Amino acid sequence: MRTKAILLALLLVLSGCGSNEVPVTVKPTRSEGPDVLPIKLKALSTDQCYLAPGTESPKGCQKYVTELSSAAGSVRKRRPDLSAQADLLDRPISVFRTANCQDQAAPGGPCGQALGDMAAALTSVKSLVGG
Repeated sequence: MRTKAILLALLLVLSGCGSNEVPVTVKPTRSEGPDVLPIKLKALSTDQCYLAPGTESPKGCQKYVTELSSAAGSVRKRRPDLSAQADLLDRPISVFRTANCQDQAAPGGPCGQALGDMAAALTSVKSLVGG
């Protein structure tokens, strides 16, 4: 009995083979969803490293700087018309990294200036992107 059921199932499967129908493949559509760039920029503008760049420890702002660098890349990707403003974000980030500010515990100095320049650039980009 079991053998008959297996043979019957096999026969049904094989009966579909050889038909002239072309299999249809369905590609899922990719939804872009809402633009997250304004949300990201708004979130970055609530960070203490943005709000008080001269008083924050540069060492404690490393994550903020990394996220800001990522945001600059997102600006270039989603808003190519704002590439110059993304460059304005990247310049103080580069200064921060070149001066090894991620190792500086004391606020102020060139690292504090770099954080201040990042805050000013973020304010500018945020106003242009909206949000």
